[in-house]
Amino acid sequence: MRSTNIADLRNRLTQYLKEVRAGEEIVVRDRQRPIAKIIPFTVEGDEQNDADLVAAGLMRKGTGKLPASFWKARRPSVPLDAVIAAVSADRDED
Repeated sequence: MRSTNIADLRNRLTQYLKEVRAGEEIVVRDRQRPIAKIIPFTVEGDEQNDADLVAAGLMRKGTGKLPASFWKARRPSVPLDAVIAAVSADRDED
């Protein structure tokens, strides 16, 4: 675990963040007194995929629960043939 003072952190922030990305932990000191620790941010599995999509601006995380009326709303009636054709067409495009 590395340690740095505030002025050095400010001057070399990019370098310290590269080290944190590589797994290093950094203690920030103010007049030799530890005040903070910078640690790598980790997420697992599906959460990593979600975090990547959010970072790319392709997804927003939900902020609340769906209202009960959402679950009671009528769903559109789509014939099975139309669903199969749409899925097949989508797969053929890839």
